[in-house]
Amino acid sequence: MKKTKIQISGMHCASCENILDRALRKTEGIKEVNVSFANSNAVINYDEKKASESNILKVIEKSGYKGKFLDSKQSSSKIQNKQLQEEKNNYKRLFYIGLIFAIPAFLIGMVLPMLGIEVPYMGYILWFLATPVQFYVGWQFYLGAYHALKNKNANMDTLIVLGTTTAYLFSTIVVFFGLNQSQYFETSAILITLVMMGKYLEALAKGKTSEAIKKLIQLSPKNATIIQNGKEIKIPVDEIQVNHTIVIKPGEKIAVDGIIIEGSSSIDESMVTGESIPVEKKKGDTVISGTINKQGYFKFKATKVGENTTLARIIKLIEDAQSSKANIQRVADVISSYFVPTVIIISAITFFVWYVLLGLTLSFSMIAAVAVLVIACPCALGLATPTAIMVGTGIGAENGILIRGGEALETAHKIKSIIFDKTGTITKGIPEVTNVTNEKVLEIAACLEMGSEHPLADAITKSARTKKLKIEKVTNFKSITGHGIIGKIKTKSYLLGNRKLMAKEKINLNQYESEAKQLEEEGKTVMFLATNKELLGIIAVADTLKESSIEAVTKLKKLGLEVYMITGDNERTARAIAKKVGIENVFSDVLPEDKANYVKKLQKQGKVAMVGDGINDAPALAQADIGIAMGSGTDVAMETGSIVLMKNDLLDVPKAIALSKNTIGKIKQNMFWALIYNVIGIPIAAGILYPYTGWLLSPIIAGGAMALSSVSVVSNSLLLKFKKL
Repeated sequence: MKKTKIQISGMHCASCENILDRALRKTEGIKEVNVSFANSNAVINYDEKKASESNILKVIEKSGYKGKFLDSKQSSSKIQNKQLQEEKNNYKRLFYIGLIFAIPAFLIGMVLPMLGIEVPYMGYILWFLATPVQFYVGWQFYLGAYHALKNKNANMDTLIVLGTTTAYLFSTIVVFFGLNQSQYFETSAILITLVMMGKYLEALAKGKTSEAIKKLIQLSPKNATIIQNGKEIKIPVDEIQVNHTIVIKPGEKIAVDGIIIEGSSSIDESMVTGESIPVEKKKGDTVISGTINKQGYFKFKATKVGENTTLARIIKLIEDAQSSKANIQRVADVISSYFVPTVIIISAITFFVWYVLLGLTLSFSMIAAVAVLVIACPCALGLATPTAIMVGTGIGAENGILIRGGEALETAHKIKSIIFDKTGTITKGIPEVTNVTNEKVLEIAACLEMGSEHPLADAITKSARTKKLKIEKVTNFKSITGHGIIGKIKTKSYLLGNRKLMAKEKINLNQYESEAKQLEEEGKTVMFLATNKELLGIIAVADTLKESSIEAVTKLKKLGLEVYMITGDNERTARAIAKKVGIENVFSDVLPEDKANYVKKLQKQGKVAMVGDGINDAPALAQADIGIAMGSGTDVAMETGSIVLMKNDLLDVPKAIALSKNTIGKIKQNMFWALIYNVIGIPIAAGILYPYTGWLLSPIIAGGAMALSSVSVVSNSLLLKFKKL
């Protein structure tokens, strides 16, 4: 199975999305399809043995659209922005051409007669003005309607073509056959021009929904200076390879990820991490593609290039998120699939009731039927969800909160419980040795920990190096997850770990039990060192809380969430730390592999979020309804989290949930307005108020309302930018 993205051109509304979605789903070999009208793309999962790229493109073309497969190196946003710009220019051109003909048609056909001014050969002049608008400006609507009909379907183009063509043909018959009826050439010309204006405004507004991703794309420089044969040379960024040495001068953008090998500087990482304060960097520190060197000169070795850089991966993650669908959008998709046929039926019923049953004039009945066709707008419904998701994920990216997709954004606001891992999440993850029985205990412990990757190992070895203690070779090293380590120094075997390890090896702890309990009540992690037979001493390690932990927990409680902490520490130490940050619910003595089981237990009570560093918490993050990974864009964090917090700041957790609530609220508003617009607008257009008020909606007003309804939905989504997180 292969998952790929296809850029689509030619989609005009949500009905187009449904037509293409249906056609692709029927294609042999295609297993999953997600077509997005708002993003002008389709994400498909297909069997390469049963379906080929050429066959899939033929299906797309047969449906009336054009497609282009994107390889992994291509940014769909770049192509989408280019396509959107082309569409915008095309709509603008056609709108202006329409205006050139529609304005004089409006003046001659409507304004001058109202002023009592007769224009000779008015009908023929109006036919001359309306024809280019109908068949040149409106040609793309005919093409869209034709392809929809060919696929046994109907879309927005169908409604526009039926409405305007009815008015145009009726008027042509009236003028050329000299019938005693009113003509409506100016109506059809103005309608098409208004629809084109709506499309142009919609394209302008849609462009603003993806501003965040545009800014990210612009962060990557086109060229970089590398050292080659001892000389500085400029090369295109695409030609940079791993291990190239790159020179960065003040004010320059960093082209790829790497490690500083010479010099130091402060770097602005705000556009990638959302952190506004420049970060000081020195030899050995990592630098991220797309960030800006503020001052200082340094050289760094490239470690990740091309599509593997942090910036490229962030862009891809946001692109995928903006192409995904939230469950709430399925409702809109179902409604859209029945929308156009229903409107056509209502239009036909409107004509039949007024003309056949109630005996009103042909002109009156036709105008009411046309008004129904042109006021209906499936576009607003189709844009309600994706535009809000595009803006929401964009706002998240600007704040260093990367959200994987519409589903994650939708689920986050339903969270009932949130679990925090302790080390590296609530605490800084940089523990220090605070207490030790004697230097010999520290020396032996440091020897054993040299082979360990546990966070506490660094604290012990660092403390031993500071005291310049002798580090000897360890043999028969064994790490027991969740317990500790065993190793041999020269001829003697040692154990270093927690109470569980000591109990397993039947080591008596009485000698240091009271001291250990006291240290644990202070929130310190205590490790015991023993030989095969006796306890030698204890080492206490403390990890400081992150500055934002207490405030973050307080804010989450205010949002109505139950907050939990999970850790491998014993209950006494765990509760001491939890108390400091205001958490009452604690899961202690938990092995890394068991964290997912605790998530499962809480899921019986409702949706659960898990917050961890994305390394040893991966199973729990995957099990949770929402996995929130801390990690400043580390590989594991970006792979495991539904939401990735680039700043490692716990305050971004309540921000992410607030963003979810704001976005879903905006989607519901959009859905309401899109539906209520059609529910109220269609009956009024059909003439429901005419018996009581004598007022019938003009197709021109109906067309203007339809054109602006989509724009209003997109504009409402853009208001998300002004919501404070």
